[in-house]
Amino acid sequence: QVQLVESGGGLVQPGGSLRLSCATSGSIFSIYDMGWYRQAPGKQRELVAVITSGNSANYIDSVKGRFTISRDNAKNTVYLQMNSLKPEDTAVYYCNAHMAVVFSGRRDYWGQGTQVTVSS
Repeated sequence: QVQLVESGGGLVQPGGSLRLSCATSGSIFSIYDMGWYRQAPGKQRELVAVITSGNSANYIDSVKGRFTISRDNAKNTVYLQMNSLKPEDTAVYYCNAHMAVVFSGRRDYWGQGTQVTVSS
């Protein structure tokens, strides 16, 4: 059974920082792209940042220069460092990994989500 376990969310004041982590476990052959999505109340889920297995990263415009995605392939873990947080960053953040898994082929897997609230 494959699991993606997120941690690091919470309440932070505007201008503050948080670091999200997402650790994968299970019978995994390979991990390809890993990313972070977010969903605010009443809005659609959106892709925030993605990183390839070769460490090439892309971001949505609203977080460029503030957020940094990284991965540790030895630990099968992806991170999202969020700086200069704004109230509009408030959302549930979901980890996503495109993986090849024993007996399941290659597809997307999701974490359970972690709440990030930016408020004074």
